[in-house]
Amino acid sequence: MTAFSLEPAQLAWCAELRTLAAQRLRPLADKGEPGHVNRALVAELGSLGLLGRLFTSGALDLCLMRESLAYACTEAETALALQGLGAHPVHAHGTQEQRARWLPRVADGTAIAAFALSEPGAGSDAAALELRAEPESRAEPESPQGEGPPAAPALAAAPDGPARWRLTGEKCWISNAPEADFYTVFARTAPGAGARGVTAFLVPADRPGLTGRGLDMLSPHPIGALDFDAVPVTADDVLGAVDRGFRVAMGTLNLFRPSVGAFAVGMAQAALDATLAHTAGRDAFGGKLRDLQAVSHQVAEMALRTEAARLMVHAAASAHDADAPDVPGRSAMAKLLATETAQYVVDAAVQLHGARALQRGHLLEHLYREVRAPRIYEGASEVQRGIIAKELYARQEAR
Repeated sequence: MTAFSLEPAQLAWCAELRTLAAQRLRPLADKGEPGHVNRALVAELGSLGLLGRLFTSGALDLCLMRESLAYACTEAETALALQGLGAHPVHAHGTQEQRARWLPRVADGTAIAAFALSEPGAGSDAAALELRAEPESRAEPESPQGEGPPAAPALAAAPDGPARWRLTGEKCWISNAPEADFYTVFARTAPGAGARGVTAFLVPADRPGLTGRGLDMLSPHPIGALDFDAVPVTADDVLGAVDRGFRVAMGTLNLFRPSVGAFAVGMAQAALDATLAHTAGRDAFGGKLRDLQAVSHQVAEMALRTEAARLMVHAAASAHDADAPDVPGRSAMAKLLATETAQYVVDAAVQLHGARALQRGHLLEHLYREVRAPRIYEGASEVQRGIIAKELYARQEAR
């Protein structure tokens, strides 16, 4: 299989997912409360086996799932994606104990995961995060006179126990917060070290000192802020290695960025199909809307951009599955093109539908609110352009 075609079985699976999303997931999504985790919807994703596939599928399968679900039920797509984003670091970097405790519950939809990277002053610049992981110190005996100053405090540990830290600071714009059951939290363990001084921790929501609040956002899925007041964590909570958490974050984002593009493509395709139906049936100026060249050319442009974005998403996902060296650049290109394309297509669809598309409850009114956020989260469009340029210059210098 190339990056530019899908096998018949894959196409059939996508069609099945669109049907499941429309018939079984859409009704549950409609019963949910905007801005809050829809646990019934997440549980249904688990019962259908889709959450379990997050840990057994490659990047291309993830993209096919996200595009297909987004076409018929954006809430289901987002619920699935957030489970994957929050739990992937546990799957890829967790200990046997961490994986055994949390991944089965994520897969069956009984535990809600969240990825806690962004902060009020460190959104796009993830290496600038300030949430502090401060080591607890053991009391050291004073040095005898004449033997110099006391030794530096050591990282606290019980006689047979792990090292300990206290997390202090804030996370903001965290999807599924404050209602998640556990958080993948990125904190600074080495002050002044930039990306090299960040550690990833698995933090259960019931840890003392961890509180949160919901944020009233344009996007209908739950987003909140988290406050860490000396929240205790130990070496048993570390994901990966101490001071190597940035690799955990970037590895997760490189996997999920193409699939953010797939989410966007699903929304664009839904808007395009709605526009085809509307312009083919709407009477205007003695004919149908589609008979107007200005309209037909606009629809053609919408289709062109949607298909181009889909192909780039599939190419980036295939590169990730093949462990290609240019994954960061391809992932950035896929997310950038697809999210910007979806914004254009949905906006054009609203324009061609007219005032009816602005009515609360209309598909395009819903998509118009949904489509804006992906151009910001998991790296804004400007950040993706920076990544692309960095990769291009690095390749040029390596020649």
